[in-house]
Order: sequence, then C-alpha cells, then structure tokens
Amino acid sequence: MDIKLLFRLRMKRRWRQWQAFRKRRQLRTVVDRTRAIAPDDILIFTTLRNERVRLAYFLRYYRDLGVRHFLMVDNDSTDGSREYLAAQPDVSLWTTKSGYRQSRYGVDWLNHLARKYGCGHWCLTVDVDEFIVYPFSDTRPLRALTDWLDSSNLRTFSAMILDMYPKGPVTAQPYHDGQNPFEIAQYFDSGNYSIQRNWFMENLWIQGGPRMRMFFADQPEKAPALNKIPLVKWDPSIVYVDSTHMVLPRGLNRVFDEWGGEKASGCLLHAKFLDTFAAKAAEEMERGQHYANSQEYRAYQENLARQPDLWCKFSEKYINWRQLEILGLMSKGNWA
Repeated sequence: MDIKLLFRLRMKRRWRQWQAFRKRRQLRTVVDRTRAIAPDDILIFTTLRNERVRLAYFLRYYRDLGVRHFLMVDNDSTDGSREYLAAQPDVSLWTTKSGYRQSRYGVDWLNHLARKYGCGHWCLTVDVDEFIVYPFSDTRPLRALTDWLDSSNLRTFSAMILDMYPKGPVTAQPYHDGQNPFEIAQYFDSGNYSIQRNWFMENLWIQGGPRMRMFFADQPEKAPALNKIPLVKWDPSIVYVDSTHMVLPRGLNRVFDEWGGEKASGCLLHAKFLDTFAAKAAEEMERGQHYANSQEYRAYQENLARQPDLWCKFSEKYINWRQLEILGLMSKGNWA
C-alpha cells in the first residue's frame, strides 16, 4: 500500500478519535447504569431528539433480539424522550444541548461512548427508526449472528438501509406510541438501486429506493447513502468516519463483494415515512443541523406539501428476510 495513503488514513483515524475525546465534554450524564453491562453483552448506541413516540417499540424490538444494554444520547429533546429513557432499567443516558452538526451528526458522541464502554463487545449503532434484519432473524437471536461472526473471524456486519413506506399518502395513517411501524409502512422498492466502489475507504456506496425516486429524481447523485456497517466488534483502534457508512481501520469496510457475492449481510428496515415525518422534517429544517445544510430535509419538505404517495406498481410488500435474500438485497453467505 502507498505510504502516503497509509499516513493519511492513520492521521484521519487519530483526528476522529481526538474529536470524539474532545466532544465528550458536551455530554452530561442523566443516568449511568453501565456497571450492569456483562462482559459478553450486545450493546446498542444511538442518538436522538424528540422521538418519544418511537421509543417503546424500538426498545422492545431490540430487547427481543437479545440486546442487553442501550447507551443513548438525547440531543435536548422537549417531548419527554429523556424522562422516558431515564426510567428504563437497561438504558444509560446522556444529554447535550450542543449542535448535532458540530458533533458530526452525533458520530463524535457515539465514538466516545463506544470507545469507553464498547471495547470487547459487539456494538450495534442505529437510529431509533432503524430495525436490523439479518439471516434467520425470525428464528435466531442476535447472539447467534455475533457468535457466527466470531467463529468466522469477522469483526463487522453490513446492512443496507431499506426505506419502508405505506400505500397512499404518508400522513394518511396515524402512528401510535408502541405500535409496530411496519403495520403501516409495509412496502419497499425491490430494485432501483445503484452501487459503486469507494476505493479510498474500500466500502461500497449504495443509493436508490423511494427517496431517490421521489425526492432526488432531478439530482440522483445527491440521494442519501444506503450502505451502513452498523454492527462492529469494537476495540480501541476503531472509529466511525461518517455516520455508520464507513469505519477506520478501512479494512473493516470490506464486508461484501462489489456486486453482492457470498458474504453475509443484512438490511436496516427504515421506518422514516410515517405520519410523524412531516413535523420532523419541518423541525429539522428549522434547526439546520443536518448534512449539507439540511439539503435532504429541504427536498423532503418541498415535496411533502404535495402529499406524495411513495407506493408505485413496482413496490413490494415486506414478508421476511428470505424475501430480501431472494431479491439480492441481503445474503446469508455461508452461514447455515
């Protein structure tokens, strides 16, 4: 490998680690239950703001998969999210009024917490509207996946974001506290995805789905990235670079072949498009704390006024992980 490239990567990783260490001062502890973390517990790391209506189902979904502790950063919620989470016995919670954008969209906060509490653990970093589906997830707990990854000497597991949406206008069906969001958002795009190789970071860059089709049709290159590496066996050398799209050391990004292949991967069912979305988009536009001057949320807000129906004749109703594997959106690889 080119020595200059190695130097750039090393300096990039050290800078990200320093930024995470420095931004730790922005976090104020609400409740710290990390002493209850057992040596082999699977941990979740997430940051949120004003997501109270989503939290009950989010916690239940991941508890049922076998997650034992949640380490969460509340970014100055005003809807009761902080109080609700503080009362949960398996949650450690921090809060901050600092800017989401200035923390590189929460990545610095979560990198710090993962380095401090996650080393030696399998760490799942997700948003509260993301729900992991992996091979055999309907019959095997997350521990079965991490045990197989350990036995295969694999330290990361990739998952493509799969945007889920209802049939009809997004605002037509109200979402209730504790409800399974996929009772409403039942559909997804079975195709319409582009993929390219990022040679510098050695990961894949995936775009497409309903967000590109409906909100970025005129500028598809600006559509959100759908590739993520949410599940990592953490150690002190690891740092997320941009969201969970890529990590350093960069060898951990080689999680699947360029066009699929036989390496195991999963999907993150993305429950963004519920009736709560319009208010969320308006709030985030006002705050201006998202990537590229909130251009993604600007596109959402401009189109939501027309009450768009994301469903189309090529939409497919979600059944299970096997359906996603048949469609080539995930793979069980050689895990049997």
